[in-house]
Amino acid sequence: MLKILVPVDGSSNSLHAVRHAAHEFRKNAALEVHLLNVQAPFSQYISRFVSRHDRDAYHRDQAGQALLSSRQLLDRFGVPYETHRELGDKAAVIAAAARRLGCDHIVMSTARKNSLLRMVENSTTNKVIELTTVPVEIIAGDAPSKAERYGVPAGVGTILASLYLAAAE
Repeated sequence: MLKILVPVDGSSNSLHAVRHAAHEFRKNAALEVHLLNVQAPFSQYISRFVSRHDRDAYHRDQAGQALLSSRQLLDRFGVPYETHRELGDKAAVIAAAARRLGCDHIVMSTARKNSLLRMVENSTTNKVIELTTVPVEIIAGDAPSKAERYGVPAGVGTILASLYLAAAE
């Protein structure tokens, strides 16, 4: 039986990975799908003022909302799955869950971004690839907005030009 881990965050991009898993299930009915939602824990400053019960309820509710559309999609395709909710650093938790569950590979979706933006961002996808020994399959997500496609490179170019001019003086 082939086990795959599909991390989901409730975004439209994560649904691309879930759709891919559903299509893979059509090819191989022995596929075992594990949906994982990772929530960031509250900081210690906030945790002091919120009871453990309320924090747990909040994280459970947020995970339920993030998993809802993925669960509905898999239910519509008739794909059996298990859901998992965890707290912590997303990349580290995804890598640890893949090991613990004995997954054969991880299927993730990522937004399409230009190379410059990928170079400066702190990408969960890149971290997962670094942290895990399990193969990671990346599914292309939605196309970037015009602001991301043109605005970010233009902004970075302006900053670099300003730094160059300041250093040249």
